[in-house]
Amino acid sequence: MEGTPRPDATAAAAIGAMDDLIATSMVAQQEFARNLGLSPTDLICFAYVLQAGDAPVTAGDLAARAHVTTGAVTGIVNRLERGGFVTRRPDPADGRRVRVVAVPEAAQRVREVYEPYYALLAQLFATYSPQEVAVLNDWFTRAGTLAATYLEESCGP
Repeated sequence: MEGTPRPDATAAAAIGAMDDLIATSMVAQQEFARNLGLSPTDLICFAYVLQAGDAPVTAGDLAARAHVTTGAVTGIVNRLERGGFVTRRPDPADGRRVRVVAVPEAAQRVREVYEPYYALLAQLFATYSPQEVAVLNDWFTRAGTLAATYLEESCGP
């Protein structure tokens, strides 16, 4: 696949398009969270739990990733646990620490909310050549790292 001819764009135009995507994505996250009975921050934390897969995360891990205090993350984990999204397990290496794991049925509910959107994104990616997808993947990965670094440096933990 050669890829579709693309219109020329400047960095400023690409940043503007990215800003629009981010704003729309933030609104979508709020709606996805509302549909699941969660706050956007609770959904973000649950997403981090899901990303960890078989490696349960600590409350401290969640606090750092979501940029909230450990006190705030306790409330988030409490709400997620009450809502049936996560369970707490003792850390086998440190009995004072608790690990947070996703409840499989809750993970499935979240997948059901996101899968139609991800299917549309997959259709969009299919309009790009493998080389273009590689560039997009590289850009998203590097931009994500840059954003996380900037957040840490400018806003602190």
